Amino acid sequence: MNARQKAKRLTEILDQCAGDVLRYLQRRVGPDDAADLLGDTMMVAWRRVSDLPDDAEEARMWIFGLARGSLLNHSRGERRRLALSEKIRTHVISARTAPAADEGSEVRDALSHLNPELREIVQLVHWDGFTLAQAAQVVGIPAPTARGRYARAKDGLRVALGVTV
Repeated sequence: MNARQKAKRLTEILDQCAGDVLRYLQRRVGPDDAADLLGDTMMVAWRRVSDLPDDAEEARMWIFGLARGSLLNHSRGERRRLALSEKIRTHVISARTAPAADEGSEVRDALSHLNPELREIVQLVHWDGFTLAQAAQVVGIPAPTARGRYARAKDGLRVALGVTV
């Protein structure tokens, strides 16, 4: 069977079994996610059309196998999402209380007067805990450029805060 015939055959198979596959997915994930998973299954089927079995029943089982793979991927994603949510929830609960609203306002004001490129480097290093090399990578600039921006930012902050060296 050539590629055009396989594509036609896949269309026929999907027309015949899409309802069954949708019900299969609905029983496992509910109606909200089932339609998306059916779409994922069909996309995989089209990408792998050359693997479509010639026998009608084998082709139907192949589609269900692809649906099962989509379902497993979805389940893994849900587990990762739930684990991350729990990790964030635990972190928020164990975090110290937030500082007073005016605490650090002088520094925030000084930062707000910096060029955005300089401010971003300072925030990545001091607020987010990155090294200068890591901050450079996040921003997408060479490390020497980040070091130069950081030095200019420190000078600007010293002036804004009235700090003498």
